[in-house]
Amino acid sequence: MRISIKAINIKLDEALKVWVEKKIGGIEKFLVDFGSREYFKEKPNLEVKVEIGKTTRHHLKGEVFRAQAQLYLPKQVIRAEAVSEDLRDAINQVKDELQREVKRYKGKRIDRARKWARKMKELTRLHRVLIRKDKLSKIFKKSFRRK
Repeated sequence: MRISIKAINIKLDEALKVWVEKKIGGIEKFLVDFGSREYFKEKPNLEVKVEIGKTTRHHLKGEVFRAQAQLYLPKQVIRAEAVSEDLRDAINQVKDELQREVKRYKGKRIDRARKWARKMKELTRLHRVLIRKDKLSKIFKKSFRRK
């Protein structure tokens, strides 16, 4: 998973960069098997764009730091945003929200696949019944034929 970090109104030092990569990179464990069977033959190239920084330069009190992340998945973009007095806390909130949204997205995909499988199973069951009825009708026709 590729993580690109953009800092707004703050200086991005190495410790902050490592913190973001550690926290946001932890979402990858929820996406381990995702996409490899459905869309890709190899590991999918997932991308996360993260923006961190101060909301304005002149704030002295209140919620000053903001974190935003966009996760690009097949057929959907998941976006999370948080504002807090502490930058690391805002990053943690974004991570939690992304986790929830990824679980929800995967659940929908799995439910859709199961729904399709149920429909296919029902169709094959009906097909077997129709074939069986067809065979029974042929047997009855043969038994009631005039000889």
